[in-house]
Parts: sequence; structure tokens; C-alpha cells
Amino acid sequence: MKALAIGAHPDDIEFGAGATLAKWASNGCEVSLLICTDGSKGSWDPSVSTEDLTAVRKMEQRAAADELGVSGEVIFLDFVDGELNAGLKERETVASWIRRLQPDVVLGHDPWKRYRLHPDHKNAGQLTVEGIVAARDPFFLTGSNLSPHRPSELFLYEAEENDHFETSEGHEKEKLNALESHKSQYVSTMGIHEDDKGGGLQEFRDRITKELCMFGELAGVGMAEGFKRISEL
Repeated sequence: MKALAIGAHPDDIEFGAGATLAKWASNGCEVSLLICTDGSKGSWDPSVSTEDLTAVRKMEQRAAADELGVSGEVIFLDFVDGELNAGLKERETVASWIRRLQPDVVLGHDPWKRYRLHPDHKNAGQLTVEGIVAARDPFFLTGSNLSPHRPSELFLYEAEENDHFETSEGHEKEKLNALESHKSQYVSTMGIHEDDKGGGLQEFRDRITKELCMFGELAGVGMAEGFKRISEL
């Protein structure tokens, strides 16, 4: 099988589905990652060069993909961080990649989650859902030579209502290693500071492990990741 995970920023996919993708990859699934924005606003330090930050975040994302065992493509759409729109141009871009890669399963942000602050997460989720529609139906992308493709499953992470749980026990280390590859996000996203003397990093690891255990308890297993699963595509 093939899986395509779509995220708004570098590190989003690892937070939402890292252990699941690592498990699938270890079982022979061809996993690809599609990152919608350039990550250029992902710092609280106003002195940082946005060009340098973009380059660093791409490097970190590739390192994270290696930790997950990704054997497919790592794609950067390079829309400006914080300015992602769920417009026709963006939808066609996402749909084109779905047609090109022909995934059986697509994973993305839940666009309907309430009280979400970051607009890129909502819009990336919307592009995932609408991109599937445009990829599957022949009267979309009529100027393209890519054949329509209909994935079998859609898994939404950060879901408002989880109804599917992927057992992840045994793959939590890959998820943590992948997340920790995003060193530029330690302060702004993960709450890890250089002066924590390792305590902040351990607290972060404990928080991620606790979340895996929480989903595992809901599923009646040790550890898991939760999704909204949509099979009628």
C-alpha cells in the first residue's frame, strides 16, 4: 500500500501520525509526506532570517522522514507560512500530487476541529479533503495529463471525533526521534529550553507518550494514535 500524509508545517505530521506512519513503513508501506507551507514563521526569535529558517526546517523535515522510515517522497509546496489559503490553485496542487502518487490512504489535519487557532492547520485540512475530491473526479484538473485517482481511506488527525485507533506500541521511539529532529521548534512548539538541563526534553517525551497511552486506553491497547476515519471517498 501507499500512504500520503499532508501537513501544514514541518513537524505537524509527526505530531499527528508519526507512530502510525513508522509502523506502516516498517511493514512495507510506501509513505510520502507533503508539507504545505515553508515554515518561515516558526520561531519566536524576531532576529532569525526567515530564509534561513525555511532551509533549516526543510532539513529537519527530511531528517524526521528518515527516522520514520519514509521510502516515498518528501514534498514541499512552499506556500508562505501563516498565509496558506484553501483556494483553487492550492487545491489543484494538492490534487495533482494525489493523482501523481496514487496513495491508498491519505492522512491530514481535521479541518472541522473547533477552537483551532492556527489558520494553516484548518486550511491544510480543507485542502486535503477537497484535494481528494478533485483528484478522484475526471472533470477536475482537465488541463492535466494525470489520470484521476480515488484513495480508499482518509485518516484525519487532530480529530474532533476519533473513531479509529492505530496501535503504535513499539513505534513510539520513531515518533519521538522524528519530532526531536525538529530542533528549531524546541522552544516555540515543544516547550524545550536550553537551560532546562534535559528536563524540558524529558517532559516533552513524557507528554507525547502520555497522549499515545491515552489513545491506547480508548482502544484497549497499550499505545495508539487516534483518527477520524472516512472510508466513503
